Amino acid sequence: MRANRNLVAGQRLPRLDGAPKVTGRFVYGADFALPGTLYGKVLRSQVPHARIVRIDTGRARAMPGVRAVITAADIPATRFGNAIKDQTVFATDTIRFLGHPLAAIAATSVEAAEQALAAIEVEVEALPALYDPEAALASGAPLLHRDWHDYVALPFISRDGNVAGRTRMHGGDVAAAFAQAHRVYENRFTTALQHAGYTEPRAASAAWDGGDTLTVWTNAQLPFEVQTTLADILGMPTSRIRVIVPGVGGGFGGKLRIGVEHFAALLARQCGRPVKMVTTSEEELIAAHPRQAAIITLKTGVDRDGRILARQGRVIVDCGAYSGSGPGTGAVALQCLVGPYRTPNLEMESLAVYTNKVPSGSFRAPSGPMANFAVESQMDMIADDLGIDPLELRLRNIVRDGDTGPAGEVLRAVSIEECLRRAADAIGWHDRRPAPGRGKGIACSWWMTTGGSSGVYLKLNTDGSVNLASGAVELGTAALTGAAQVLAEQLTLDLEDIRIAPVDTQSTPYDYGAQGSRTAFSVGNACIAAAEDLRRQAFAVVARHLGLPADEMRLQGKCVVAGEHRVPLSEVARLSQLGGGGLIAHGTAINPPPAYDAARVENHPLPVWNTPSFHAHAADLSVDRDTGEITIHRYVVVQDVGYAINPTYIEGQIEGGVSQGLGQALSEEIVYSDGRVLNANLTDYKMPTSLDVPPIESILVECPSQAGPYGAKGVGEPPCIEPPATVANAIAAATGLWVTSLPITAEKVLLSLRKEYPQAVDHRDSARD
Repeated sequence: MRANRNLVAGQRLPRLDGAPKVTGRFVYGADFALPGTLYGKVLRSQVPHARIVRIDTGRARAMPGVRAVITAADIPATRFGNAIKDQTVFATDTIRFLGHPLAAIAATSVEAAEQALAAIEVEVEALPALYDPEAALASGAPLLHRDWHDYVALPFISRDGNVAGRTRMHGGDVAAAFAQAHRVYENRFTTALQHAGYTEPRAASAAWDGGDTLTVWTNAQLPFEVQTTLADILGMPTSRIRVIVPGVGGGFGGKLRIGVEHFAALLARQCGRPVKMVTTSEEELIAAHPRQAAIITLKTGVDRDGRILARQGRVIVDCGAYSGSGPGTGAVALQCLVGPYRTPNLEMESLAVYTNKVPSGSFRAPSGPMANFAVESQMDMIADDLGIDPLELRLRNIVRDGDTGPAGEVLRAVSIEECLRRAADAIGWHDRRPAPGRGKGIACSWWMTTGGSSGVYLKLNTDGSVNLASGAVELGTAALTGAAQVLAEQLTLDLEDIRIAPVDTQSTPYDYGAQGSRTAFSVGNACIAAAEDLRRQAFAVVARHLGLPADEMRLQGKCVVAGEHRVPLSEVARLSQLGGGGLIAHGTAINPPPAYDAARVENHPLPVWNTPSFHAHAADLSVDRDTGEITIHRYVVVQDVGYAINPTYIEGQIEGGVSQGLGQALSEEIVYSDGRVLNANLTDYKMPTSLDVPPIESILVECPSQAGPYGAKGVGEPPCIEPPATVANAIAAATGLWVTSLPITAEKVLLSLRKEYPQAVDHRDSARD
């Protein structure tokens, strides 16, 4: 329950970590260092696929300043991984991608470590490599993991050879529906590898206490997963591994999986001194965890009015050398490929495939932008072919409250119509082609609020403030400020009265992690539960002190109100310390998934989405027909947030997400040639800057959920989903052509206008009667 509204939740309040960040006092993971620290570096392979003949570290070990050198020969060949334990710390007998770790060195300086790396001798025998996931699926393709059947995997994973994961969703009779359709459209779309683009590289410091207890300071997003993974690698219990998170300079999913923590821990154990490691820009682009490249084929049948009768799709995600998040990413793509549309007959399949490229990860809204690019581009192609306005086509097909989703779940708090109409009104949809070479595009989607449990501890201080301890990491999104606003609202405090403790697996309760648009939602719910526990304890203290019944008390204005008595919370804390050791409360929350039809899904880790959100984007842009250059004049986002806990930070999330989405749409790609990254630096890897991003208008819709704090829904991931499709559709409105390969560079547009680019589609090429 909630006491009298204190109007903290829902307000545009400054973030709690803002002042130390803007004044330079904030300590990030890359800033952190211990006395006597050594510096670690990793030797990475320079070939994409080879058998290791020998690694000779003799010269490196003898170099000045070197304190430790380790290879696969120095540690157990323990396998670790997320869904599949298919990875080892170092390449053991086979190199599987350019950038594969071969050895690590700790030295008294970064320069000494780098010089020692250059002294290590590596002899290899080249092996045939696979860079194309479709080639890896072909009959007779070489197996990249010959022992794949021996790997430990989660029970839902379906594997076979180079396929690290296969998922299906189905319902109805697709073949019969296609046979009855007025038109059937079939298209192929491709997307590229994209780095998560966090400002701070991955960093970790490690130190051992007495040789049997490890402490790691890391800027990882999931400290409890880091703890568990380190326990697997080191063969020791989690209780002897402590993970502390200083500040994090952005993550966006790229820091979900373990990065350099294991190297630092192993080196520190070897040399008996703390070791610090920070990745370089080159390492980030050849050996981090980028968004998967994808190949998507989509077939849709419609009636004469454009209503969807059937949809069949296949998503191939390129895992790279190891499975990483690939199986889950491919699976989640299927819900996005269905889209927020009524689809009575569907047949969807995803394949996560091994190749000899960088192992990929879970970049913000994993697979959402790729699948949405396909489905929303095709929706515009269908509309154009049938002579129906693209907005109207969507409105004829979107789901409504009470409809069923792709897994047979009942959808609630559906707001997609409002989002579409408001986006269209804001962009001036009535004039889609205001001038030659200028066009407006629209796209819509839906996304989940990831589940998983959250726990918080609260401590009431004698100055009336409250300490909040959570295992969720603040990534820079202000999500924990949002959770603190919920807590302050519950306790009738000001936001400044909440003190958020650093994340430390030894002292903070478990949290599933800062991922999946869940932090403010889940931690906020845990804060509501903990506030109820704290209220109960505070009322009991006052009841004993005044001899009044606790069930007639309430919180108001930082006081316990009991009849005519007002006892400040500071006094309650003092009384509790005198008589009982102080007030410490605990709250937990988990958002269980809705019921669904299990017969409609196969091998899916997230078969049904918790508390989905709905959103629509619109863009107004121009295309220079002489150069292919694209200029975006305006960009509009309408997003259903359920309840805006802090509108300012939500708008910040929208603006940042759109910026990343526009990068994927127009310029960002980790470019490979024969297994080698050609643009492994931040000059040639083209992330948009503040000068490249157009004005972004954010419109917040509040259609309350049944599960979130005050009706909130997840907000962090959705903004990056629609930009590629929105931009592609606006380009098509301006030029008459859809480019079906991301990124849509000026070169591709110009070649398409000259009819020299094979992945440019005219709608007449995609439809059949």
